[in-house]
Amino acid sequence: MTELTKQDRPGHPMVKAEGVRKSYGQVEVLKGIDLEVRQGEVFCLIGPSGSGKSTFLRCINHLEKINGGFLSVDGELVGYRQKGDRLYELKDREVAVKRQDIGMVFQRFNLFPHMTALQNIVEAPVQVKGESRAEAKQRGMALLERVGLADKADSYPSQLSGGQQQRVAIARALAMKPKLMLFDEPTSALDPELVGDVLDVMRDLAREGMTMIVVTHEMGFAREVGDALVFMDGGVVVESGHPREVLTNPQHERTRAFLSKVL
Repeated sequence: MTELTKQDRPGHPMVKAEGVRKSYGQVEVLKGIDLEVRQGEVFCLIGPSGSGKSTFLRCINHLEKINGGFLSVDGELVGYRQKGDRLYELKDREVAVKRQDIGMVFQRFNLFPHMTALQNIVEAPVQVKGESRAEAKQRGMALLERVGLADKADSYPSQLSGGQQQRVAIARALAMKPKLMLFDEPTSALDPELVGDVLDVMRDLAREGMTMIVVTHEMGFAREVGDALVFMDGGVVVESGHPREVLTNPQHERTRAFLSKVL
């Protein structure tokens, strides 16, 4: 594999997957994924449950280890160091340092229940990056204001709606100043009337140029905000292209069958 070079100009590959494979025992979940996400893109992944979307997302920040192929973020291999023709897995501490650049928002929020909204946001910058608590609190309040929850700083997760918890989770990820944001079906656990507030925050991030990979069933969001869309099924990329083109004129029968049930 040719080493990728970091470039400062917009649009260089932020994520590049080449023949990425992932198995659990005898079950191959990812069967050779090839795709590229450019800097500043909103890249949407759609497909049926079990197609490998979330697994691929978790491989990007090395929450799951790949079994084959190459996966890089901003020109650097994920979880490995290449020496000659061989890959050597990084130590957990080295992986954790690289993971700081990648924010992830999960389906189920994953907030610390014993901490307030502000404490949830402040904890990682202080403990992981060594920021002063005063500085982290100041930025945490700014992030809460950004996601429309400045008045909820002292509320615990149990006192917040699902949509509010998810917006706190987004603010918590942003507190680490990531270069890449991963969203794993961020609205699928929410009541329908709460989805819009979360999507509005994601739209704002897109307008600001944040590179985002979004596993989603929100086809309207993909069509409106997405720069690229991939339809996955059975651990492979079936179809890819601009969201409007794929959603309105799918070329593969499997894509057409899926979209006929969700649109």
